[in-house]
Amino acid sequence: MRKPLVAAFFALAIAGAGAAPAVAAPMTTAPATAEKATAQKAPAQAADAKAASPTLKAVTLAGTVALSNCSGSVVRFPNSLDTDPALVLTNGHCLETGFPEPGEVIVNQASSRTFGLLNSAGTRVATLRASKIAYSTMTDTDATIYQLTSTYATIKSSYGISALTVQDTHPTAGTAITVASGYWKRLYSCNIDGFVYRMKEGDWTWKDSVRYTSACNTIGGTSGSPVVDQATGKVVAVNNTGNEDGERCTENNPCEVDASGNVTVRQGINYAQETYTFPACFTTRNQLNLSASGCTLPKP
Repeated sequence: MRKPLVAAFFALAIAGAGAAPAVAAPMTTAPATAEKATAQKAPAQAADAKAASPTLKAVTLAGTVALSNCSGSVVRFPNSLDTDPALVLTNGHCLETGFPEPGEVIVNQASSRTFGLLNSAGTRVATLRASKIAYSTMTDTDATIYQLTSTYATIKSSYGISALTVQDTHPTAGTAITVASGYWKRLYSCNIDGFVYRMKEGDWTWKDSVRYTSACNTIGGTSGSPVVDQATGKVVAVNNTGNEDGERCTENNPCEVDASGNVTVRQGINYAQETYTFPACFTTRNQLNLSASGCTLPKP
């Protein structure tokens, strides 16, 4: 899990030295990244691919937040109204009360946690406050959503900051993305390398996780950062972990498990949890409704 660690400060000092090479278990191989696949095209093919690619947007830190121990972002769903109470997205393991246990789902629990709201330059422009933990779990996914005491309209009019919209469709392999860390005020850009059937870390298991290409060498403190599609500006996942030491399925060393049970370890590779399932579970006035049609989030 990507919470701040002493090692994170050391990692900042050596950032740019390059990610550690992937280490794969026997009988598995790491797939070629989207970056490498494009580089290996013949010149004419590469030109065609470039011409067909979407126009990428400059992702900034606007709308991200800094937590006491993690990163996060102010988010809205496609059906959210400006007058709705705003929401903050971060990881389940960033919860102020500690890691939720496997199988545990927390809903509508009072909270007064505060968040430092950042503008595009990474300057803290406001302190936002939660009214409750709307949803939190580390089962199947690793996410917490806080409801705030402020509406989207209030945040926009007071600080000029708009919420990030959560995409309601599954992300696509090869997509250019940016991981925006409010804790470190830092952006990481890479591509979605692929998806992991099951990812295990310690006692927790996550489904259909996002694997980054190696350029997103996220560190402790980036937990909860929004993963933003550079073409649409929408949130497609929430950053949550990476394999630091090459260990197999231990804390801070997640492993990949395919549908046949084969395990792959990729040292230095980092991951996120998809967020497209959340919009269906938040209905009128951004209120959680786990019984809503299409809602597939784990229930208490």
